[in-house]
Amino acid sequence: MKFIAQSINDGKVVAWFQGGSEFGPRALGHRSFLANPTMKEMRDYINFEIKNREWFRPFAPVVCVEDYPRYFDLDDESPFMLKGCQVLTDELPAITHVDNSARPQTLHREHNPLLYDLLREFEKLSGHPVLLNTSLNLKGEPIVESTVDAMKLYDNSKVDILVINNSMWVR
Repeated sequence: MKFIAQSINDGKVVAWFQGGSEFGPRALGHRSFLANPTMKEMRDYINFEIKNREWFRPFAPVVCVEDYPRYFDLDDESPFMLKGCQVLTDELPAITHVDNSARPQTLHREHNPLLYDLLREFEKLSGHPVLLNTSLNLKGEPIVESTVDAMKLYDNSKVDILVINNSMWVR
């Protein structure tokens, strides 16, 4: 976990494939690209170099549930990224949309212990228990559902690290 957190802190993009499949309209930490939300250039890098999509596409943050009031003007938890809100800090430019909004996922450790622990490791390095989280797919493709498809995505993109359960590939 420390290596992945350090890599994200250093500006690397991680393809994260963990456990069961996702269901619904958002990436919820099982099939995700994860990146540093404090790096403004990360938004364009992922849009243009990784996902090959339009510049205006926003990214969502995942945040430890205990910490969301520090970053987001939410009246309650948002475990499924369905609530839009204002971002309360200018320290997370990669996940802040042009209107200063975001659609965060608030994460309890018991719902996804690996991602939660990664958030806490990243916090030790950056000061923020928040990561940029977007769906693990490329433009025009569905979300990656198999390890074979995850490997194909890794081979055909500029993602830096692929994590599949307990295995990791690093460029």
